Amino acid sequence: MDIYQPAEDSYLLQKHVKKYAFGRVLDLGTGSGIQALTAIKNKEVREVVAVDVNKNAIEELNNKVKSEKIRKVKVIFSHLFSNVRNKFDTIIFNPPYLPQDKVGKEIIEDAALYGGKHGWELSEFFFSEVSNYLVANGKILFLFSSLTNKKKIEEIIFENLLEFKELIQEKQPMFETLYVYLIEKSKLLRELERKNISSIKYLTHGKRGNIFIGILDKSKFIKSHFARKNEVKVGIKVKREESLAVERMRNEANWLKVLNRKGIGPKFVFSGKDYLVYEFVEGEFVLDWIVDRNGKEVIGMLTKVLEQCFVMDKLMVNKEEMHRPHKHIIVDRFNEVTMLDFERCSKTEKPKNVTQFVEFICRLKEELSRKNINVDVEQLRKLSRIYKKEISLGNFNLIKSSISF
Repeated sequence: MDIYQPAEDSYLLQKHVKKYAFGRVLDLGTGSGIQALTAIKNKEVREVVAVDVNKNAIEELNNKVKSEKIRKVKVIFSHLFSNVRNKFDTIIFNPPYLPQDKVGKEIIEDAALYGGKHGWELSEFFFSEVSNYLVANGKILFLFSSLTNKKKIEEIIFENLLEFKELIQEKQPMFETLYVYLIEKSKLLRELERKNISSIKYLTHGKRGNIFIGILDKSKFIKSHFARKNEVKVGIKVKREESLAVERMRNEANWLKVLNRKGIGPKFVFSGKDYLVYEFVEGEFVLDWIVDRNGKEVIGMLTKVLEQCFVMDKLMVNKEEMHRPHKHIIVDRFNEVTMLDFERCSKTEKPKNVTQFVEFICRLKEELSRKNINVDVEQLRKLSRIYKKEISLGNFNLIKSSISF
């Protein structure tokens, strides 16, 4: 495998390595070693670990380090972080960033140039792992090209709770622009890591927040909510920028504390100004779950949801959105039901959790009939109106018994 020789991108990054490298430094994909050998010249640098997947590059740099008796540089073979240990103050990465190229139908293989089908895939993997190897106030020096898709790179950085500053952009021949970013952990990421959550990764987004997942080390978590495992998978809901989202995030945290005592909602762990952490629930959204289940299992699930709705009605609490809970109900492999998203939850004299979910069941008549579940829509809606006038156990049981198999 050929060693990537210094070019315009290398020299552009080198200028900023001279200025920003400090402490313990990791040079990923070191190649010729230009960044590693530049970093050790900085008085603030204690040590440099230079890694590469190219054994020829490792051998050549090792020979140089030994022959010139360079004491601060350690050279190791590693595919990105696979053989890397401990954390660093500075991480330098000049990744292969070109989109995969072809000659005819054959893909050109060159690990030093191509970063994946679109050019950003290798960088995406890097950013999904880098926080585990960066100290709280550490810095990442990252170079990429406009050919890689600048918008996508910035999206990936954001999705890993990192923040960036553009240090320079430099136009190159053939319509290419090179960028060097200085990247750091966001304030939120540092706070979550202080609270012993690691391996934080973006999962999805909702209307008012983004959802991340992570691993909580409960052995270091003083107020342990968990009885058995030392490590627990957690969900992290992070607010968007709007001020309304902050209030609803606080509202959801408060209601989860209340409803958890009744066995409703994912287990609340802790919250901050603009985020909340809860035990992550593995499972399927309700409509996806129904597809492969038999009638008895489906009736069991519907009954469990109705019972949770009845509990909230008796508490005079309105969850909202129970008439279209497609993304608000998770069913796990044991057919246990967990409701999600309590940000619009509120106290009310006229709760409508049961009646909203009854309407959802009515709309599912066709799907349920394929499971041999009988739903008399007219009768069910009639019972729902009676229940609405008087929220009682008797009226609730009439609704439950009207859904038959």
